[in-house]
Amino acid sequence: MSDTPFAVALELDADGAHPAASAPPAALSPRRLAARIASAERLGFTAATFDDAPLPVGDVPRWDAVQRAAYAAPLTTALGLVPVAHVAYSEPFHVATQLASLDWASNGRAGWIAAASASAREAAAYGREALSDEELRRERDDVIEVARRLWDSWDDDAVILDAATGRYLDADRLHYVDFEGENFSVKGPLITPRPPQGQLVVVAPAGTVGIDVALVEGADTVEIADAAARTRAAGATRVWAEVEVVLDARGVTAERRLDALGTWPSGARLRHVGDAAGLAALLADLSAAVDGVRLHVAELDVDLEETGRAVLPALRARIGFRSPRPGETLRHTLGLERPANRYAASAVKEFA
Repeated sequence: MSDTPFAVALELDADGAHPAASAPPAALSPRRLAARIASAERLGFTAATFDDAPLPVGDVPRWDAVQRAAYAAPLTTALGLVPVAHVAYSEPFHVATQLASLDWASNGRAGWIAAASASAREAAAYGREALSDEELRRERDDVIEVARRLWDSWDDDAVILDAATGRYLDADRLHYVDFEGENFSVKGPLITPRPPQGQLVVVAPAGTVGIDVALVEGADTVEIADAAARTRAAGATRVWAEVEVVLDARGVTAERRLDALGTWPSGARLRHVGDAAGLAALLADLSAAVDGVRLHVAELDVDLEETGRAVLPALRARIGFRSPRPGETLRHTLGLERPANRYAASAVKEFA
């Protein structure tokens, strides 16, 4: 068994991953989102992820993933909150500021799925030319790098709150960022203090530079193990597998549920269709190759509760899975150190 804590994250948007169960993520009402967030924390999932699209879907009012994660922050005390924020055509300074604010709102439980999408329609909406796959890869790397520099642009002790002199911060403890990317430049420090985690947990597909968690796919455990091995060889710190799930639930077999929902096209992800015991066994097997999974369940109103009630306890018994505790940061939960500030002489490590 690895010393690295095994993570079980849950995609918590729309009504589920199956096309028949899905609504646009932004259409999810605050009340329903709050109920699902409460269930995910109560049941002990490591983190909730929040998907997003670069552009609004139809006439649905815009409520982006970072906003939904921020809404969840005061409703939770332990659950990690990891929204998608797209890098192409976004303002990198704004993205870094939003995410730092989310980390403050959640007391250090925030992450970031650095997504990259660049269709011609999206490019046109921003008045830009569409990026090629290679240009998009470089753009994502640049945005992650400048976000990390901006999060380090304040020393941890830059805020001094000196009432006698009326000073809020010590300007000598702010650092000037001067970044020149292919498509943008950023100058100056961030407008918010360094996040509680120092650096948010950055998640992206395998092959992305400068991330904490690499996402891999595979049709079976062998493919996932191979992908994870290649990703670790390339320097990945943590690796999570993407897994789709349909469970036996409420007296109905997973196969019958899937028949009733209709076609769910197969993609590159591993899919479990069966009982909770089988899913627990699958995840235990995967724990030999990866540090966690992100589950995409067919119907959240059914599979969320069944997974938390029957699968997570089995993982506790089989591999020592541990749910996050109130007050822990996401980095601590994942066994990641709090990184030193690149601009400061030293920084305190949170995880030992």
